[in-house]
Amino acid sequence: MSETNNELSITRYIDAPVPRVWDVMANRQEEWWCPRPWRVQIDEQDRRPGGVCRMTMFGPDGETAPQNGIYLAYDEGRRFVTTDAVTGEFEPSGPFMIGIWEVAPEGEGTRYTARARHWREEDRKTHEDMGFAEGWGACADQLAEICERENT
Repeated sequence: MSETNNELSITRYIDAPVPRVWDVMANRQEEWWCPRPWRVQIDEQDRRPGGVCRMTMFGPDGETAPQNGIYLAYDEGRRFVTTDAVTGEFEPSGPFMIGIWEVAPEGEGTRYTARARHWREEDRKTHEDMGFAEGWGACADQLAEICERENT
């Protein structure tokens, strides 16, 4: 974690080529985005800087957690960046984080890295206490499982 940007991050080596990992990461989020038994529904995605990024997460006990924000960056085949600080029509929102999801070649496979950058130390600590490492780690494992299974 960087002291200057209140960042939490996880990384995984995925034994599959970058194009395969990117395809699953970007186009099949409903299969890996939430730690099971949670699931996510993609409500709207406009994959460009300033474009809407809306999802709804559903828990096993009927919980509903909307995730509304915008894309700050969308670099095809490499990374996407979102924030909840702004919603659809550039309406300010109570900011919690900037999320960064990246892939890069590493040997015969892919290095996947996901980062959550928070405005305040308190928000980073809250996210950490919510189970960031376990939750985002489980999502990374689910992503790797799909990519590696389909790489054989």
